Order: sequence, then structure tokens, then C-alpha cells
Amino acid sequence: MAVRAGIVVTGTEVLTGRVQDRNGPWLADRLLELGVDLAHITLCGDRPDDVEAQLRFLAGQGVDLVITSGGLGPTADDLTVATVARFCGRSLVLDEALEQKIADILRTLTARREGVDFDAVMAANRKQAMVPEGAHVLDPVGTAPGVVVPGAPTVLVLPGPPRELQPMWRAAVATEALQQAIAGRTQYEQRTVRMFGLPESGLAETLRSAEREVPGFDRLEITTCLRRGELEIVTRYEPDGADAYSALADYLREHHGSAIFSEDGALVDDLVADRLAGRRIATAESCTAGLLAARLTERPGSSAHVAGGVVAYANAAKTEVLGVDQQLIEAHGAVSEPVAVAMADGALRHFAADTAVAITGIAGPGGGTAEKPVGTVCFCIRLADGRTVTRTLRLPGNRSDIRERSTTVAMHLLLRTLGEAG
Repeated sequence: MAVRAGIVVTGTEVLTGRVQDRNGPWLADRLLELGVDLAHITLCGDRPDDVEAQLRFLAGQGVDLVITSGGLGPTADDLTVATVARFCGRSLVLDEALEQKIADILRTLTARREGVDFDAVMAANRKQAMVPEGAHVLDPVGTAPGVVVPGAPTVLVLPGPPRELQPMWRAAVATEALQQAIAGRTQYEQRTVRMFGLPESGLAETLRSAEREVPGFDRLEITTCLRRGELEIVTRYEPDGADAYSALADYLREHHGSAIFSEDGALVDDLVADRLAGRRIATAESCTAGLLAARLTERPGSSAHVAGGVVAYANAAKTEVLGVDQQLIEAHGAVSEPVAVAMADGALRHFAADTAVAITGIAGPGGGTAEKPVGTVCFCIRLADGRTVTRTLRLPGNRSDIRERSTTVAMHLLLRTLGEAG
């Protein structure tokens, strides 16, 4: 039987939707990489009885590992460790070495603050040094440590902030207690293919055909997902299924080679960043209002190739900042390919760039016409050598969908144009 795990995400702010759960999906991916089957992700508030109920539910499902996130801070409602200790039948004990580590962290954090009563701060944080007897302590990334409590099931307690949880996960996986809990896991290979420009229905039909025609297809565990207008195909298989995956990859190339832009899991953002090496790019955005510039600068080191961007939402901004001819707007409308080209030209000049992207469209819910309905978006990629690519598309969805899909379309047009430019 495969090793199974469950995740308990705690926090009233997550339960009520005020804060989006980022830990559950992230941990699910990490478990998948380890070859551990995820049985459940549950959400609950900060009440100890509710947290314990989730722990008992997962134990009743026969999971080998339970992971909790959240509730490790110094405040009165941070009670996850105490609840886990009670569930595991273990006493809480003061870890003096851990208490000293927390004190050193707090001393550094408060060093530049005047009038801080360090003893009071330390007293409020001392509860974080109380750990279940016999547990393995994971050093804090912030001020809250994590713990691994051996047992049936083994319980891994992690902090809530993703910037603390994610580094601590790596330390947790290296512990003997967690390795013992997942010792019977199946070793899987996992591959990710990404496509753009193919509808989900087209991929579904191809996979139905592949099920009949690809030898060993039944040895592959395939998950498909539509993200940001792209198709993501994740295939997991045991090592002896490698030939079956190779046959599937050939089948996908044969049927949808032009739609495949990544076979190693790389995102279009990564590929665009690579192709922008040695170039300077500028953006001119209307309906996306800076979302493309934000996406281009999301990766560290983007200052090496991003010159800047203009949000030219109003027509006056298009004419005054980017130099778009008012008569051009009157003749073709603000949402038109000629205006998109003029916006890209203005961005090239304004930032002395060699690459420019312009987007102008109608994101809705109002503003559409019979000729240009909501979802009409015009794009232009313009290079300093005069190479120009324009597109006008009708994108589906609500305002948020249209704006996000627009950035994805722009990234793929940019990727293709830069690839052709060499």
C-alpha cells in the first residue's frame, strides 16, 4: 500500500477566505515529488478542538503522515503545538537550547528599536520553546520553530507564513522521523509539458486517442490543468514506465508540436527572461494597467533587461506620454492594431529600448460594442530593427480573466518573436 499523507491548514483568516491558502497546494506538490499520496487537505480555524478534530479525522483515514501549517506564533490563539502534543499523548517540555535560539533571534530583531522591554518580548515568545516530549525540533526561519513528532501517524508541524514554511520543509524531509514515516513510498518520475494555443477539449481528445494507441499508457498518471490560458500536463510514473512516457511525449509532439512550448516544466516567463538576455524591453499597457510589466519584473535580475513601462489608460496618456497621434485614435479607435503599434513605438522611443510590447483592449464588463465586444484585445510586439507582430483576439472570461490572459498572450507573442529574431 502506498504511503499516504494529510494536510491540516489552520487559521481563521484562511478558513474565512481573508487570506488565500498557499501552503496546502505547495505542500501537495512537494508530497507528489516524494512519491507520497495525498489523501486530504482540510481547513480549520484556530480553535484547539477543531484542530484536534482534523488530526483525529486524518488518523482515522489511516494516513502515515499529517502535516499542519499555522498557529505557531507567540499569541494566545497560536495553539497548534499544544494541540498536537495532546493528540499524540505527549507532554510539553521546555527546550532550553531552542529558547536561547529564539532569544538570539529576538535580540537581533529588537536591537534597533528604542524603548523595547526585551524581557517582556521574550516572555511573550517563550511558549514557542515548549515542544512535545521526544519531538525533533526544526530550527526557526522566523521566530517559530517546527517540530516532527514520531508516531502513527507521524505529525509534522510547520509555521503558517510561506516564507518560513518552505525552507523548513527541506529540513523536515531530512529528519529521520519523517524519513521513517514515508519509508514505504513509491519512487516516481514526474514530467511536465506546457502548451499554449490548444483548447482543453483538443488535448482531452488527443489523450483519449493516446489511451488506445500508446503502449503502456495505463502505467502513466496524467493530470491536466488550465493555468493563465496555458495547458499544463503533469505525468507521473514509476521508473519502469519511462518507455511509456517517452511514447506519450512523441505522441503529443506529433499531434500538437506547434502548441508545445516547454517539455521540462519551464514557464513561459522563464523562457522569455532567457531570450531577453542582452536586450532592453519596454511596455505600453492600457487594459492590463501594468500587469505585464509586473510579470516581466517578477523574477530576480529582471532589471538587466526591463527598461520600464507606461500605463496609458486614458487616450490623453497615449498621446501625451507615448506620442500616439490623436487622429489615429479617432480613425481606428483606441482598441486597434494601429494604435497598439503606435504605443509600442512610443515605448521604444521613451525608454530607448530595442524591444517593446503594447496591449490595448476592452476588459469589461462595460465598454464593448457590436464591432468590438468585451474581450477584444490588440497586441503589438515591436523590435528596434522594425520587426513588428500584431494580433487582435477575443478573449473569454470576466474582467480579471481577460486581463490575465492578455498578459499570457503577450508573453507568448514575445517569446515567438524573439525566437524568430535570433
